[in-house]
Amino acid sequence: MEPFTFKQFVVAQDRCAMKIGTDGVLLGAWTTIDHRPLSVLDIGAGTGIIALQLAQRTTAELIDAIEIDDLAYEQCVENFEASPWGDRLFCYHASLEEFTEEIDDRYELIVSNPPFYSDNYVTEDPARNTARFADALPFKDLLHHVSVLLSEEGIFSTIIPKKEEQTFIALASEVKLFPTRICRVRGTDTSEVKRSLMEFSFQKTTVEMTSLVIEHSRHNYTQDYCDLVREFYLKM
Repeated sequence: MEPFTFKQFVVAQDRCAMKIGTDGVLLGAWTTIDHRPLSVLDIGAGTGIIALQLAQRTTAELIDAIEIDDLAYEQCVENFEASPWGDRLFCYHASLEEFTEEIDDRYELIVSNPPFYSDNYVTEDPARNTARFADALPFKDLLHHVSVLLSEEGIFSTIIPKKEEQTFIALASEVKLFPTRICRVRGTDTSEVKRSLMEFSFQKTTVEMTSLVIEHSRHNYTQDYCDLVREFYLKM
């Protein structure tokens, strides 16, 4: 499989179960950096795409990533080292639980494109199963660890299926995390909302609600989508 070339970096993905997809790129582009985070953590980094996007978008001196899968971890490290920001990016080969126990740092921004296919369907590829199924990292566990690793004024940003939105908000509130921004994403003007981009903090505020349509028709992208991802995709 050919590497994926973005405007400022290249991502090899031949050894990763989860390839470059719209969800990850959307999250890396949509996540707020208005609070100018100096420390960033990407949970379940895969190819490293989201961490690389945030390295391009921010001046954060510390951008850490966690990846449990052996091959994905190796590929993520190589992608980091090949990028213009290799000195700011670091990937840990660990489970989230191990990482939380060992790290004393608190991060000003945490991002995660978590596995969320909880249907009782398993492929013959164990790595893809780990990457794709919620059993590998249940939302409740993810949110618990985020609440420990996030700084007091920090922001947690994620993308999940729209159908899981209310459940996720309820689970987040149990660890005192509250939604601040929600963007509901649909493929076309007429299709149903499939994804929710969501940000959380420890402060209760009025939630900023927005929506995003990706295409008018096949490969005819909306202005909103182009504006969001333009600094990454070559042909935007």
